Amino acid sequence: MTPARLATDEDAEAVARLLIEFRDHQGRDWPDDATWQNSVRRLLADPDTEFLLAGDPPAGICQLRYRFGAWYAADDCLIEDVFVRESARGTGLGRALVAGALERARRRGCRRVELDTSEANAPALALYHSLGFDEGPEGDRSLFLRHRF
Repeated sequence: MTPARLATDEDAEAVARLLIEFRDHQGRDWPDDATWQNSVRRLLADPDTEFLLAGDPPAGICQLRYRFGAWYAADDCLIEDVFVRESARGTGLGRALVAGALERARRRGCRRVELDTSEANAPALALYHSLGFDEGPEGDRSLFLRHRF
């Protein structure tokens, strides 16, 4: 399996392009392309955000967001926007991205890594379970809720 690599400022276009593809894959048309490109540059400059890329040329991406968590007295890592281009699915890029995210979080001293996905996304659930993720304590499924403005 080819390992994922940390995106740099020089990867801003590739990062934005993959995130735009993810937006389109989800059937959305907002944010527009220019907003994505500006947001990626801003996030690449944020020390609490990282992007991992997989493939050569990059065909998969995930975003890592770090924040201090009082429950564990350490950083938490939120894995966001795991996406692999359709033509590269089934090649191990998703596994490389999530395994890479876990390693980045471990190196940073995180004690908890979280992500969300749809219950209907069986391939993603199988991948995440195979890497040690669970829904919460037995009999008590955790839910990830959102409120948007």
